[in-house]
Amino acid sequence: QVQLAEFWGGLVQAGGSLRLSCAASGSIFSINDMGWYRQAPGKQRELVARISSGGDTTYVDSVKGRFAISRDNAKNTVYLQMNSLKPEDTAVYYCNVQVVRFRSGFFTTEWGQGTQVTVSS
Repeated sequence: QVQLAEFWGGLVQAGGSLRLSCAASGSIFSINDMGWYRQAPGKQRELVARISSGGDTTYVDSVKGRFAISRDNAKNTVYLQMNSLKPEDTAVYYCNVQVVRFRSGFFTTEWGQGTQVTVSS
């Protein structure tokens, strides 16, 4: 009843930029935290960035100053602007959203399907 659709991953050269988008839809009453995780081959999934409903942000050290997370509450959408991309940023990026379900009020954490970001040297 709740799904996340991720867009705009792809292949980019080092130093380039991408903007990921994740739109939540379904039986949603409200959304609390929204964020992005990534998982590189052979590595654990790690938090990249999160943004609270109040706009507070958290970033992994390796992307600070290069990535910016933002949200459009009217569209239930979270974005990740990625600038100055490095090969080490190559990973599958997953959207993660904390959702309060419509009518039931049940709180769940939803994951997107993942989108591949590949940064070439």
